[in-house]
Amino acid sequence: MEYITIKDIAKKLNVSISTVSRAFNDKYDIKKETRELVLKTANEMGYRPNPIAKKLIQKRSYNIGIVVPEFVNSFFPEVIIGAQEILHQKGYQVLVMQSNDSWEIELKNVETLVDNMVDGLIVSLSSEDHNNKYYNSLIKRGIPIVFFNRVVDEFEASKVLFDDFKWALFATEHLIIQGYKNITHIAGSKNLTLTKNRIKGFKAAHRKYKQELGSIIYAGFTMEDGERVALEMIEKEKVPRAIFAANDATAIGAMKIFKEHGFLIPDDVAFVGFSESRLAKNVSPPISSVEQPTYDIGQSTAKLLLDQIENKGLHIPQTLILNGRLNIRESSINLKKV
Repeated sequence: MEYITIKDIAKKLNVSISTVSRAFNDKYDIKKETRELVLKTANEMGYRPNPIAKKLIQKRSYNIGIVVPEFVNSFFPEVIIGAQEILHQKGYQVLVMQSNDSWEIELKNVETLVDNMVDGLIVSLSSEDHNNKYYNSLIKRGIPIVFFNRVVDEFEASKVLFDDFKWALFATEHLIIQGYKNITHIAGSKNLTLTKNRIKGFKAAHRKYKQELGSIIYAGFTMEDGERVALEMIEKEKVPRAIFAANDATAIGAMKIFKEHGFLIPDDVAFVGFSESRLAKNVSPPISSVEQPTYDIGQSTAKLLLDQIENKGLHIPQTLILNGRLNIRESSINLKKV
């Protein structure tokens, strides 16, 4: 592809490069007729300003990098849509990358975005915490960054979180009120703040109703994680009466294995998931799930990041905690109690 430069325009008009440059920048020391001729000729030749050169001069790329663990569930795409709406209104383009829940791919993604001079980063971490030192170095360098959903406590950076404690408590409470005992929590990755808070909520619900605490099994966030845990339960003959899962994907994976082994849902094993994915309503039976305000999460992360970009050097990290709701469906209703 042939690119037209200001040198080409100057040559065609037989004027200096500085004259063309002054015309583009509407300087006071250029005649109106000359400026109009330069702009007309540039348009006819198909000239477009070099965006890279312009960004280097302005010391801004007007690009924002967003890194998420996966696109399998609707949660992260919906967050991105919310963030994009705010960022596009302010003239920013969004570069989206996914880590496939791998810390190594996540590191390469972020390094690539930083090397390409993005003005800021919005990040949801993978399940592994190997990159904490690198993120802390970015924060110390003053690179604007906001973490959401999957975060760790140690980062001195802005974060947008969901009230995981409260809604894990409500989800577990719902199972207890339905009359279920021996409830297991299939938890996410140990290092993540959301995992710790959901476990706290799970325990608090048991204390509230003076019910013996069920098992907590660390797994992950994929259907495969749910399948693996369910198989282990069946093989060890330690099948609980109800399961509160880290997210809908693990709930669906576990439910699939139990159904394949002849268990009835919810007659034999009841389920509550988390994140209100589109799959939750479309499996059989539909899964009860905690709904998170994905769109609001995206918009909040974008606003915090823009505030950090505009107030570089004066930024004070903030943590926003958003609310949700529990959508109750067939997977957790105790038919024997009804």
